Amino acid sequence: MNKKHMKLGAMAFVAWYVISRPEGAANLVNSALGGLGGAAESLSQFVSAIP
Repeated sequence: MNKKHMKLGAMAFVAWYVISRPEGAANLVNSALGGLGGAAESLSQFVSAIP
C-alpha cells in the first residue's frame, strides 16, 4: 500500500470511530488536549526558571 491508501484508511477508521463511539472519541480528544496543556505548562515553568 502506498501513503495515499494508508491516509484514506486512517481517515475512514477515525470517521467510523467517531460515528460509532462519540463519547469515546470525545474522551480521547479531551485527554490528548489535557496532555498537551500539561506539557506546555511544564515547558513554561522550565523556561521561567532559566536565569
